[in-house]
Amino acid sequence: MLKLDSHQHFWRFDPVRDAWIDDDMHLIQRDFLPEDLKLELDKQSINGCIAVQSDQSEADNAFLIELASMHPFIKGVVGWVDLQAENIEETLQFYSQYKIMRGYRHVLQGETNRALMLEPAFKRGIGLLKRFGFTYDLLIFRDQLFYASELCAAFPEQSFVLDHIAKPDIRNQTIHDWLPGIKELAKNPNVYCKVSGMVTEANWQSWKNEDFYPYLDVIFESFGIERLMFGSDWPVCNVAGGYTAAADMVKSYLSQFSEDQRALFWGGNASRFYGID
Repeated sequence: MLKLDSHQHFWRFDPVRDAWIDDDMHLIQRDFLPEDLKLELDKQSINGCIAVQSDQSEADNAFLIELASMHPFIKGVVGWVDLQAENIEETLQFYSQYKIMRGYRHVLQGETNRALMLEPAFKRGIGLLKRFGFTYDLLIFRDQLFYASELCAAFPEQSFVLDHIAKPDIRNQTIHDWLPGIKELAKNPNVYCKVSGMVTEANWQSWKNEDFYPYLDVIFESFGIERLMFGSDWPVCNVAGGYTAAADMVKSYLSQFSEDQRALFWGGNASRFYGID
């Protein structure tokens, strides 16, 4: 079975465009391209990846599509479109010519309007995705989980996936403000979850595997292993130990599951979600 990293990024670093990569994250203030990732994938015997947008622009879509055309291990692209635009249907029609384009996401976690996803214009855009076979990645913080659940319930035929388990406060081992929303969101059978982006929510210098287990217990109990997938969030994970450390943490937790269950987690579920042969 294909092993997939369901969530990673490429960029040519631009300090203005990529201002979110501040000086605390100086380790990733440089270019990260497919040849860099391939070294990490090979170490983990991972066959392919899903490249996810890091800039909210159609220029970034073109950049990722071009990289995928040159590197067959990039199995899919999650890009960005303005879902609220009047011409969103024409935009989705345009991207439907690119088989590599699997879905979209918006940086909802950064929006002043925490419930932007429930605005009529945004929901109109979401409602068009399935017609063109596109998925949707939910990039949110824990305070937006109930809004996300309402959105996903409104579109039961649309495939959604939660990025980075909605970023609980692992650094302070806080769980109460995150758990109810996760359980509510997971009630929607059309929602998957990426086990990704966790190490950067912990203490970057001193986390240990056990710090993550209470959160993983909730995620695995809520979604079930059939709706979970591995994502490295490379190269962002490099600020908190790197690819191997992030992958090994997940492997340590997964030791309790059967080989068939682990195969679903490491590739089967992501392949099914993103429609990868």
